[in-house]
Amino acid sequence: MKAHDGMYIGGEWRPAAGQDTIAVVNPADEQVIGHVPAGTAEDVDAAVRAARAAFPGWAATPPAERAARITALRDVLAARKEEIAETVTAELGSPLPLSQAVHAGVPVLVAGSYAELAASYSFEEKLGNSTVLLEPVGVVGAITPWNYPLHQIVAKVAPALAAGCTVVLKPAEDTPLTAQLFAEATEEAGLPAGVFNLVTGVGAVAGQALAEHDDVDLVSFTGSTAVGRQIGATAGAAVKRVALELGGKSANVILPGADLAKAVNVGVANVMSNSGQTCSAWTRMLVDAERYEEAVSLAATAVAKYVPGERVGPVVNAKQQARVRGYIEKGIEEGARLVAGGPEAPKDQGYYVSPTVFADVTPGMTIAQEEIFGPVLSILRYEDVDDALRIANDTVYGLAGAVWGADDAEAVAFARRMDTGQVDINGGRFNPLAPFGGYKQSGVGRELGPHGLSEYLQTKSLQF
Repeated sequence: MKAHDGMYIGGEWRPAAGQDTIAVVNPADEQVIGHVPAGTAEDVDAAVRAARAAFPGWAATPPAERAARITALRDVLAARKEEIAETVTAELGSPLPLSQAVHAGVPVLVAGSYAELAASYSFEEKLGNSTVLLEPVGVVGAITPWNYPLHQIVAKVAPALAAGCTVVLKPAEDTPLTAQLFAEATEEAGLPAGVFNLVTGVGAVAGQALAEHDDVDLVSFTGSTAVGRQIGATAGAAVKRVALELGGKSANVILPGADLAKAVNVGVANVMSNSGQTCSAWTRMLVDAERYEEAVSLAATAVAKYVPGERVGPVVNAKQQARVRGYIEKGIEEGARLVAGGPEAPKDQGYYVSPTVFADVTPGMTIAQEEIFGPVLSILRYEDVDDALRIANDTVYGLAGAVWGADDAEAVAFARRMDTGQVDINGGRFNPLAPFGGYKQSGVGRELGPHGLSEYLQTKSLQF
């Protein structure tokens, strides 16, 4: 795979300050496919200075012109869709059809939505004798994860650009090649020099330097709750704004009157997609006692279709493979019933994990409380609707979820009582304009749509 040996700073590829590099490994065959520079605090400082120098001009650019540049970026991403999909498959291990439809396709949709918002958003309003201005917050430090490498970049960079902010991106070290492709796309789309900057590197060095930099006005981070706490503490000490999209342990609640077969099949597909490496995955399936065993049987049949190396790719690296297999062993140890899969590696090569389903999971078990981030589904039994609600809300997380009912009204009534940021009703479709983000320890702030744009704006009022 093509890899740049420098950083994208101030509109050009520059040599890194240090000599260290990061090997990019294909998790499907464990082969090194490229190397990228391991950024230092010096690289981060150069990128932030470039972003700060570009900020006044970009902030003063009329929204319609910013929209035109984002539209151009969308078009470049669309034109390079196959290259992007192949790169994601190589460095993440995602099956190519998933990479084409989701990893390469969704970012085009999201970028297009922000091009439209930049052109139509009202950046000022009248309130009595005041004019309220919504202005760009400044330089944004964006730190993105590996599980959806391009989507997470676009979900941060596109609204920041629409708002008039400039950006320094530090992508995950496991998937930096996709980030380099995005940097190329910004250049091809004609973004002014310094408006977007890229520093590759490890989180403990480049990520920390970006979060701590005095000239970064907002840190937008997607990743684990543990790292999110550290970034929040760092930002709090500097009185710096943060947007944190963190972990999840989402409930898929199947009410007694719901279409059980559809709810179970869609629920299994949701958990197995992207090898279970989705923060919003519905990893806890809640079923009433009367239909519980039927649901378990349906889930076992459904998961058998997800063959490792075909419909399910590997997890991202050896550490993640060991982590997920450890959770499966923990589930067995704590008394959950193994319905499908198990801790044994299903293939001799690659970081694969067997798609796994547990039954007889109780709310207090580790696999029902902690985010596993792998293809593991826990099925829990509830006695009545109030019991289902108690179980659904009984975690420190609150990112997403699903409710299936006899009709939408019944499902909506239940969803209104859930402590979570986004709920799909009877299989509701993805909406790129709907706000995405969590309650409790699942984060602070929202991404996507107008609510995502507002994260990158600050408010000024003028009194007449």
